[in-house]
Amino acid sequence: MGKINVLDKSIAELIAAGEVVERPASVIKELLENSIDAGADAITVEIRNGGVKYIRITDNGSGILSEDVPKAFLRHATSKVSNANDLDSIATLGFRGEALASVCAVAKVQMLTKHESEDIGTLYEISASEQSKYEAAGCPKGTTIIVRDLFYNVPARMKFLKKDVAEGNAIANILDKLALSHSEIAFTFIRDGKKVLQTSGDGNLKSAIYSVYGKEFVSKLIPIKYELDGVMIYGYITKPEYGRPNRNMQNFFINGRFVKSVTAAKALEEAYKGSIMVGKMPSCVMHIRIPFESIDVNVHPAKVEVRFINERPIFDSVYHGTKTALLKGDEAKKISLNNTDIIPHKIQQPFSFESTPYAAKSEKPAQMSLKIPQSEKSEYIQEPEIFIPKAKQFVQSSYGNSQENEAAEISADNYRAVLKEEKADIDSVISEEISEKAEEESFIEEVGGDTAENKTETEAENISENFVSDEEQLKYLGEAFSAYIIVQKGSDKIMFIDKHAAHERIIYERLLKEKGRGYMQILLTPVIVSLPKNEYGAVIENIDKLNEYNFEIDDFGNGKIAVRGIPQYVEHYGIEDMIAEIADNLIAKKNDINTEQMDWIFHSAACRAAIKAGDVNYEQELMEIARTVDTDENIRYCPHGRPVRFILTKRELEKQFGRV
Repeated sequence: MGKINVLDKSIAELIAAGEVVERPASVIKELLENSIDAGADAITVEIRNGGVKYIRITDNGSGILSEDVPKAFLRHATSKVSNANDLDSIATLGFRGEALASVCAVAKVQMLTKHESEDIGTLYEISASEQSKYEAAGCPKGTTIIVRDLFYNVPARMKFLKKDVAEGNAIANILDKLALSHSEIAFTFIRDGKKVLQTSGDGNLKSAIYSVYGKEFVSKLIPIKYELDGVMIYGYITKPEYGRPNRNMQNFFINGRFVKSVTAAKALEEAYKGSIMVGKMPSCVMHIRIPFESIDVNVHPAKVEVRFINERPIFDSVYHGTKTALLKGDEAKKISLNNTDIIPHKIQQPFSFESTPYAAKSEKPAQMSLKIPQSEKSEYIQEPEIFIPKAKQFVQSSYGNSQENEAAEISADNYRAVLKEEKADIDSVISEEISEKAEEESFIEEVGGDTAENKTETEAENISENFVSDEEQLKYLGEAFSAYIIVQKGSDKIMFIDKHAAHERIIYERLLKEKGRGYMQILLTPVIVSLPKNEYGAVIENIDKLNEYNFEIDDFGNGKIAVRGIPQYVEHYGIEDMIAEIADNLIAKKNDINTEQMDWIFHSAACRAAIKAGDVNYEQELMEIARTVDTDENIRYCPHGRPVRFILTKRELEKQFGRV
């Protein structure tokens, strides 16, 4: 008897459905793409229990003819592809004819639809690929699909679903992407009876971005519009000063389809180099229009990855378009700052294509030249100046806290000079106190207040109490490159200490010891942080765990959280970036996290709170770090694994000079 069997139809459909329908968000995506392809300009999505128990999608598209309704639920039934040549230029979001067949194989589905050419609609019900109702019904033009009890006939799949809130956030993320890709469609999203998203559908991309990400994100945007070699890009990018610690808010849409494009992301980040802080990532909502025959969208089951015939035009268009937008943003900034005392860098040469990576040498679009008003040319080109910001002076303590000095604002050039003067004042005060003490002791000795014997005994006691052996004694020698502490240890060793790495480890150890003990800073004003839906969901799911690490966080709704408390040593100014980092790490965890796996939260907190290379610090602060490093055996590596110190012996130094 042969070993190869032909699978039963029901089993084959369940297997095929598993490739398309992974979770409720997969159902939403497939059905919404059908609604968009049907020409709808208003779509409503309603879910309950994260979409597992109930999904309803209503659109005002063209609807389905009554005779075609049963065929629509058959596998590989589609109105978008008729022959092989159509696959070379796919202009629709859906085309495989698998969505409805896959959904009805693992759920109970009800469809109510009316084609624009018919007078009455059709009601159709199907469960586990078996038809149960097919009759006429009254309804407006368009289609409504209701999906109930997802995976009711495949209980093994249920255990792989996440909590309702996580599944609901995944659906919200799909809605966000579709709203940004189709600003001409009015989307409404109702979640457990509450409306959480509504777009106007007026065709204004900025309006859609406002609905999805909010007012604060919109205020950080720069418009971008560019065309090169048949590739057109348009949309918005963020100003360089608003970089994020991850790429979760980079949105690329190719011909109206959300995609993950390494080429476009690389071009965007290359264009920002030199303008954005190292380690930060730009955000964008960027639409890319290319000929349909230049792209293959049939390479991924979920259609989130695409293949280009030639990636060079995509890279060049995104790179040069972004550079153009950034230069225009700089020009607008200079004009807006004319009446202030802040003078930005003067631009002496316009942007050159020949110096850019992957640039098409034969193409030098005229629109790249930077236009400066005639009245501004003499100021901005002939007399270059350097940007010297005005900043408040802060003194960084060894515990990572900042104290504002009385001198409110000083120039960056005078910063070190002021600190040096203050240090000299402190040294002067100390010298005066020592002199006064010596005079007092001399006076006491003259009047016979202390006998020589008593004085000798007192000195002996003091020496005994404060005795430090030569092996343990530390002597401050200085600081190299404003980054490395140099101290002499005993009589034959020199210790070099990375002040940031050492301070970071010191704070990290303190945070670990104080975990769960309520060592929290309560903020006077909560910090509202806007996050992409996937990051937002990760934080909301782990609020209790974050509270164990002295974060007090509340759900502010619709992709926002309110941070009311943070660990003791964390600075206030980096809260948004820290939350984004934490959320990104939470997303990367596949299972529920436990306390041991959460130590990286304190890695981030300690790194941000620690003094940095380049900071100006007092000798007393640096010596306190040196003493801790010397005496605490735990302070040998920073939380990221870099060494904190190394010791150079006198003999090793003498070898370098040929003395031994």
